[in-house]
Amino acid sequence: MVQNLTEKISDQVIVADLLLAAKNGVRTYAYAITEAHSPAVRSVLKRHLDDAISFHQQVADYMTNKGMYYPHDLEKQIQTDLANAQSVSGAAFNT
Repeated sequence: MVQNLTEKISDQVIVADLLLAAKNGVRTYAYAITEAHSPAVRSVLKRHLDDAISFHQQVADYMTNKGMYYPHDLEKQIQTDLANAQSVSGAAFNT
């Protein structure tokens, strides 16, 4: 059942999930920096935050170049997101 579901999920859905995870990573590091008391810990977290931002940019650029992400066209992005959601829900219920 799981194999059938993963075969039906497109690369676009997978990479969109990766982008959301990258955004969450950036948010988590930023939050951790505000909570850290030690300058040494904040320094390490800032380096990780920079890496997380870089990774997010790489994923966003990949998606934009492949026509999967439209950060400057809200209407087109909404339509893409709806299509991805329908794809995932359809794959989940048609296995």
